[in-house]
Amino acid sequence: MTFFVEPTAYEKTILSDLQGAWSVLRESVAGNPGFEGWERMLFHIDEAMSWEIVRHLEQMKPLLTVVRNIALQGNVSPDIMQEIDDLSEILEETLEIYPQNKLG
Repeated sequence: MTFFVEPTAYEKTILSDLQGAWSVLRESVAGNPGFEGWERMLFHIDEAMSWEIVRHLEQMKPLLTVVRNIALQGNVSPDIMQEIDDLSEILEETLEIYPQNKLG
């Protein structure tokens, strides 16, 4: 009988950058509540970070559009808008590397 051996190192990929960008955005939104739609924005950010969406990256782009629209309507800070722009760039790069969601 063989046992699974825990990996000791992981290769950093664009997916970790994408996860990090969503985490940074979530932290900024959660840390600056009060603008119109901030709870909805958190909901959609959490949805975009869910396993189901990560397994189907093509579904992430529309969620990012919803998040951007809520941010624009809520007049969020320029910092949060920059984080959304950064995330958008990373998502585009991710979709180029993993066309049709062929992960790995």
